[in-house]
Amino acid sequence: MTTTRGVLFVHSAPRALCPHVEWAVAGVLGARVSLDWIRQPASPGTWRAEFSWQGDPGTASKLASALRGWHLLRFEVTAEPCATAEGERYSSTPELGIFHAVTGIHGDILIPEDRLRAAAARSSRGESNLEAEISRLLGKPWDDELEPFRHAGEGAPVRWLHQVV
Repeated sequence: MTTTRGVLFVHSAPRALCPHVEWAVAGVLGARVSLDWIRQPASPGTWRAEFSWQGDPGTASKLASALRGWHLLRFEVTAEPCATAEGERYSSTPELGIFHAVTGIHGDILIPEDRLRAAAARSSRGESNLEAEISRLLGKPWDDELEPFRHAGEGAPVRWLHQVV
């Protein structure tokens, strides 16, 4: 059986939502989860946590689905590529909603050719700017919004689920 591993970054959550996040993650992983919550200085009154997980391919999408409905939550879920699946990255903000990208072995975003063709077609018809289309395909609006929250969490504790020998 193939497994992958990844990280859940909860960038900001109101205190009342924190136990619900833990229950949602536990429901996906099938095990009790206790996150180490610390204050999020980028958004006073909110908390942040990081959690390394290990599971079947597709676990990242299940985690993102379990968390996506909560309006006041900012989070990212990543999954490393494995023998049977590409890597994944999900980013979510209250203002932008959820972003999904497939990632390669080196972490690069892999954009399917049909999405590139559609972006080029919209641009050539004058419906949008090609640079803006590519920026959105790469998740730049989500990165721009989440970057202050990422930096505010530098040095935050991480709980690892696997042991490197």
